[in-house]
Amino acid sequence: MKGILYRALMSLFVPAGTAALAQTSALSVEEARTIVAPLYEALNEPAKKDVAKLLAKATSPEWLSCSGNDACVSREKVVARFQGSGDAVPDLKWEILELLVSGDRVIVRGEASGGPIRPFLGVDPNGRRFKIMSIDVHTIEKGKIARSYHVEDWAAAIRQLRGS
Repeated sequence: MKGILYRALMSLFVPAGTAALAQTSALSVEEARTIVAPLYEALNEPAKKDVAKLLAKATSPEWLSCSGNDACVSREKVVARFQGSGDAVPDLKWEILELLVSGDRVIVRGEASGGPIRPFLGVDPNGRRFKIMSIDVHTIEKGKIARSYHVEDWAAAIRQLRGS
């Protein structure tokens, strides 16, 4: 399964004819994990963390976090979003399940989970919890994350929280 996921992701991010380049990476998996770890640490119980400090450690000052091709926000806005999520979901947990490296790109398959105590995603707190998958593609420049593209299955979270 890991090989299939790797080949599928590489087909999206590596131009045709450069398959050999995808096999050699500038970063080791350990180096990549060290670079991105503070970002994911900031997502774990963010209300209890110095999110700005953790993101500054992981990302460049010009870092953009993109949830779509033209839906990118600055680090300052991400700090506010993480803190807001932490206020609504104090036990928010974001785990790295798989990490792949291709050149200057780090692909993370993650899992987010938690139980909101305040309205979250338009759903009032009701004791239910959510667990969803995420895929993040980070571009690394000079040892920092320069840009991130991410997809989370928030529709599944809403269904789980509503019990539907």
